[in-house]
Amino acid sequence: MTNNDFNLISPVDLMLSVAQRAKTLRLEQNITQQELADKVGIAIGTVKRFEKSGEIQFNHLLRIALVLGRLDEFSDIFAPADIPYSLYELKNDKPRQRARKK
Repeated sequence: MTNNDFNLISPVDLMLSVAQRAKTLRLEQNITQQELADKVGIAIGTVKRFEKSGEIQFNHLLRIALVLGRLDEFSDIFAPADIPYSLYELKNDKPRQRARKK
């Protein structure tokens, strides 16, 4: 993706979508909010807030994904792109250690 590419979904919309999919998956597995909270080790209010607003700490989200059997879907979240952006990248064997000064 280049700087000229535009995302068509906002972070808030993505949060709500993830929360809705987690809720749907929880219900498909016949798990109550209280059972999920107990298995994850968080308060039921945290589960309710997540399902309503999408807001949750990342470590809690990962634990919810683990309980719902979807933790493996996070393994590629920031994986490097398979296709190099330029031919220069093909020659560069070492990953960058720092960002360039602006």
